[in-house]
Amino acid sequence: MILGAAIGGALGVGGAIFGGISASKAMRRAKRMVNDQMRENQNWYDRRYNEDATQRADAQRILTRIDENVRQRNRQAAGAQAVMGGTDESVAAAKAANNDALADATSQIVANGERRKDNIEQQYNQRNSELKDQLRAIETGRAQSVAQAVQGVAQAGAGIAMMDFGKDGAATTKADSKSNSILAEAKAAYDYGR
Repeated sequence: MILGAAIGGALGVGGAIFGGISASKAMRRAKRMVNDQMRENQNWYDRRYNEDATQRADAQRILTRIDENVRQRNRQAAGAQAVMGGTDESVAAAKAANNDALADATSQIVANGERRKDNIEQQYNQRNSELKDQLRAIETGRAQSVAQAVQGVAQAGAGIAMMDFGKDGAATTKADSKSNSILAEAKAAYDYGR
């Protein structure tokens, strides 16, 4: 009986410690994964936020089209001046108007780029906040699992400490010993009353 009680107590302590270690390892893996996601989020933000809006493929396509249109209009203005006898000032005015159109398009692209940056920053902050919430939850879970493991060890230790080794060497808890003495008194009273 002594050996069985001691083994049971040791298994309780061992189980509590093993459970705590396993939970701690799982929490570390989860924390590492969230930290990796935070790093990826930061890299995405750095890459996207610092892009030059005028160098994006869609912006380049628009600027190229406008530039081709400006060149074509400038050639038309020069051709009309040569055929119809226009002045150099009229050709210069047409070129200036065409260049203004190109500048306006570039300004619009930059303004759109700023709105895009605001959206990127908002997405980054939202994702970063979600990841930080996950880290807080992991740390809370980790603290709870440590507390549960400590509580399990304490309960198992208390169970061993409560053992009462009687005259015959049998291991019983103090509560069992008290119950046994009450039962013995009840039996004696019953036997006496017979």
